[in-house]
Amino acid sequence: MGRLGVDLYPLQSGVGLDRVETFRRFLGGSPANVAVAAARLGRRTALISRTGADPFGGFLRRELKEFGVDGRWVTEVPGLATPVTFCALFPPDDFPLTFYRRPKAPDLEIHPHELDLDAIRAARVLWTTGTGLSEEPSRAATLTALRARARRAPTVLDLDWRPAFWPDPATARPHYAEALRHATVAVGNAEECEVATGERDPEAAARALLRLLAPGTPGDPAGVPLAVVKRGPEGVLALAADGRRAVVPPLPVDVVNGLGAGDAFGGALVHGLLAGLPLEDVLRRAGAAGSIVAGRLACSSAMPDAAEIDRALAAGSGTLPGRPEDDPR
Repeated sequence: MGRLGVDLYPLQSGVGLDRVETFRRFLGGSPANVAVAAARLGRRTALISRTGADPFGGFLRRELKEFGVDGRWVTEVPGLATPVTFCALFPPDDFPLTFYRRPKAPDLEIHPHELDLDAIRAARVLWTTGTGLSEEPSRAATLTALRARARRAPTVLDLDWRPAFWPDPATARPHYAEALRHATVAVGNAEECEVATGERDPEAAARALLRLLAPGTPGDPAGVPLAVVKRGPEGVLALAADGRRAVVPPLPVDVVNGLGAGDAFGGALVHGLLAGLPLEDVLRRAGAAGSIVAGRLACSSAMPDAAEIDRALAAGSGTLPGRPEDDPR
């Protein structure tokens, strides 16, 4: 549930957007990419989002269908433009984004009364994001969807911190805390965890997520049962309320575009949780999926299938033979 837009990625690496001459167009938006990633692994997925009533919105609905993602809950908002995001490529770790989401992105115009709560309750997993908390009515809709789950596992909050989407970043933490009351899995990197909990150290942040209470709610369930902290080149840490702990290093990869790695990780994470795999195996396969996508240009169309993840794990590297459209040179 949440962000959906068009990603325009340059076909030149190592130069700023003012010098890029050619781009490729892809389906984008973190929740949409996670849905695609899970579909690539054989899961039946759907997206709750909105687009503009424009050609880019039509492109996105067509792409969702081709990727096997159910788009029946992706509706149009007349008068708002489908968002476009440009990225510059400075491997291995600098991929600045330029968002065009003004005056407002359609995916922030999801209203609580429009939600199919029966479908949300029936789904085996719900994936929501911190971006969905940044403005109304999306904030109320995100919380309504989370509450409807009644903490059915897995119900995921991807912390997904995007400073540009918050008019006042200082106001974000209470909204994160409220959402985390209703989630069973929290996923984020060090910066995102610091926004949500005040803790940047991965271990301290994970423990804070396990015990977090929303302000003014004494006696409510304390935190999420599973906290997953992504540590970039240091891999990933997961702590569970039942005492399980897993730390998994990343697979080495020749990075082309690191932006889709977290979304590939997310799709493989929920796939592994639904499959009932041991926590360390879930993280190992999710990390491999992220490494594979980091070695490719695209996000959505770069998502690996299970066989590609198997090959990467067997080879000990996320750098696999690419697809022609993944070469940005």
